[in-house]
Amino acid sequence: MNKILVTGALGQIGSELVVKLREIYGVDHVVAADLRSSSHEITQSGPFELLDVTNAKAMFEIANRYKVDTVIHLAALLSAVAEEKPLLAWNLNMGGLMNALEVSRELGCQFFTPSSIGSFGPSTPKDNTPQDTIQRPNTMYGVNKVSGELLCDYYFHKYGLDTRGLRLPGLISYMTPPGGGTTDYAVEIYYAAVSTGRYTSYIAKGSDMDMMYMPDALNAIIDLMEADSSLLIHRNSFNVTAMSVDPEAIAAAIRDEFPGFILDYDIDPKRQAIADSWPHSIDATAAKTEWGFHARYDLKAMTKDMLSQLSERQMLRKA
Repeated sequence: MNKILVTGALGQIGSELVVKLREIYGVDHVVAADLRSSSHEITQSGPFELLDVTNAKAMFEIANRYKVDTVIHLAALLSAVAEEKPLLAWNLNMGGLMNALEVSRELGCQFFTPSSIGSFGPSTPKDNTPQDTIQRPNTMYGVNKVSGELLCDYYFHKYGLDTRGLRLPGLISYMTPPGGGTTDYAVEIYYAAVSTGRYTSYIAKGSDMDMMYMPDALNAIIDLMEADSSLLIHRNSFNVTAMSVDPEAIAAAIRDEFPGFILDYDIDPKRQAIADSWPHSIDATAAKTEWGFHARYDLKAMTKDMLSQLSERQMLRKA
């Protein structure tokens, strides 16, 4: 990677990935693009462009003007929002992906887009879910992700486009507020622990799902993109994970730091149904074997850092 375009740059992943990429590759070598503008540091610290990813001409113009050799396509509606707005989700998630792939093909760029554990469905094996297994999701977000995986494989085999991807689990971060995902409770619970000492979960006790701390996710994206292409057997949508947890496990880890923390439940049937259709735990052996993936943070280490970082940010706001 030398000159990188990141779409959806102000989203949960993009807002942190752009900062890290600029630290590694140089500020002028990472172009951030999003549908909206804001006062976020990435819009001020380096190249930033307004971009609706459903506008193929505008995307090509930006990529060509900056002479990018890598496209990291993150713009998408997340699971819970996509289920409420399925037509918008299809048009944005699939239309935007097709445009990004076409721009990359025309300019000869390396390409990355994330998939998700949402690409699995009720008939997928729930425990230690294999890299290669049945994928029959029953959500629009999941349908988008499976379609995206297949489309990226198609562009690799048909055009030789260097496409790569990860099946990301729920991502936990102290930098960016939740954005409409089913696993957002695992972010909200930490914010609530610091602000009020209490959280009401919309996901039920015992709903184990895979999670990962954002620093590990960012490293995984960069490590995959820098990996030797000849070593990649699966190439698109590698299973990656750091931990499999339910709300009770996160609450117990929080109580190790904040003993008085209280967890309540008020289940959201719609998001619970999505969670129930996903695996309890996934097998990341292919990612470990083919390009050396490993997660540095387990639940205890992540919780300690999350609470420390959020507490510090809260004190700074009060100062």
